[in-house]
Amino acid sequence: MTENSSSNVIQEIHSQEIQRIKSFTKRQGRITQGQERALAELMPEYGLDPNQPVDFTCVFKNDRPVILEIGFGNGDSLLKMAVEHPELNFIGIEVHRPGIGHLLLGIQERSACNIRIFSADAIEILENCIPDHSLERIQLFFPDPWHKKRHHKRRIVKRQFLEMVAQKLQVSGLFHAATDWEEYAMDMAQQLADSGLFESTQPTSPFCPRPEYRPQTKFETRGQRLGHAVWDLLWKRL
Repeated sequence: MTENSSSNVIQEIHSQEIQRIKSFTKRQGRITQGQERALAELMPEYGLDPNQPVDFTCVFKNDRPVILEIGFGNGDSLLKMAVEHPELNFIGIEVHRPGIGHLLLGIQERSACNIRIFSADAIEILENCIPDHSLERIQLFFPDPWHKKRHHKRRIVKRQFLEMVAQKLQVSGLFHAATDWEEYAMDMAQQLADSGLFESTQPTSPFCPRPEYRPQTKFETRGQRLGHAVWDLLWKRL
C-alpha cells in the first residue's frame, strides 16, 4: 500500500467514526400505560419503516408540501402545527419512546391524519429514507447544545449535516432551528454561513423573530420569565 492510499484509508475510517458519533443520548424515562398502548396500537398506522425509502404521496394520499421535524420531544408543538395547518404534511423523527407514545395519543385525540413518525436516528433517516429535494422545511427545535467544549463534536449542526439538509430540501426550502443557548445559536449561524449552501431570510441578521407557525413551548415560556432569550434561525437553501 502506498503512502497516499494509506492516508486515504485512515481519513475514510476517521470520517466513518465522525458519522457514528451520536448527537443524542437515549434517555427513555418513565412510560405510561397509555403511551405503551399507543405504541402498540397506533404506531403501525402512523409509524414509518426506517429501513425503507418513503413515498410521501403514497403515505399521505396527497401531494401537499412536507415538513420534517428532527427530535420532536413530547410532540406537543408538532401536533399543534399539524392541527393548525391541515394544508401541510408533517413527519417527525424521535428516539424516545415516551415522547412518541405521547404524540400518538395526541394524534388519536385530535384526529391529525397529516402526521407520520420515524422512531430512529435522524441522520440515518435522512440518508436512507427521505427523497432528495422533497421537503419544504426541516425543523430542529432546541437540540441538545452539548455545552461542554469536549462534547461539541456531538452537536448535530455541522458541515456534513447541513450538506444533507440542503440535499433533502427543495430549492428555496427552509431550514429552521431554534435554541435557548446563545453560544450554540452563534455556532449554528456560523456553520450555516460557512457552508455556502444557505442564506438567512433576514437581510441583516442570522436570526429572526419566532415565526407564527412555531408554537411557543412551556419550557420556552418559563425560560423567558427567567430572562432567558431564544434564538430562531430561518435560512433558505440556495
